[in-house]
Amino acid sequence: MAKLHTYTAEITWTGNQGTGTSNYRAYRRDHDVAAEGLPTIPGSSDPAFRGDPARWNPEQLLLASVSQCHLLSYLHLCAVNGVVVTSYVDRPVGTMEETPGGGHFTEAVLHPRIEVASPEMVEKALALHTDAHKACFIAASVNFPVRHEPVVTATPA
Repeated sequence: MAKLHTYTAEITWTGNQGTGTSNYRAYRRDHDVAAEGLPTIPGSSDPAFRGDPARWNPEQLLLASVSQCHLLSYLHLCAVNGVVVTSYVDRPVGTMEETPGGGHFTEAVLHPRIEVASPEMVEKALALHTDAHKACFIAASVNFPVRHEPVVTATPA
């Protein structure tokens, strides 16, 4: 039997400037993303949609979720397969296409840069990205392709 996990959050719109949504320009897209016991994330829409560029937008958060999930799956697989990761930085890129009345992501490309403890680990470290992708809950849940273009090097002695 499958184990079920439930997640909760509270999203509170903070952009009412006194007249609510009386017209398209009358309100800010600002909101807070919160969950019990965690720091609040300041959110808005993408600046292309009148959002605040100083706040996280949903598209960035989606991309970050895909990248975080891959990172955590990858680190686990490395740990259980004898690959010692000493550094991991990803700069993912997501592409969204606007369509009449909406839009959708067309792909996400992860660009992880990984250092491992020895040159003998590089080949296995590269190969484990395929398994990490298969194990990632978020990548398995989205309806767009998630690709990864990793670069793995050995930590200098």
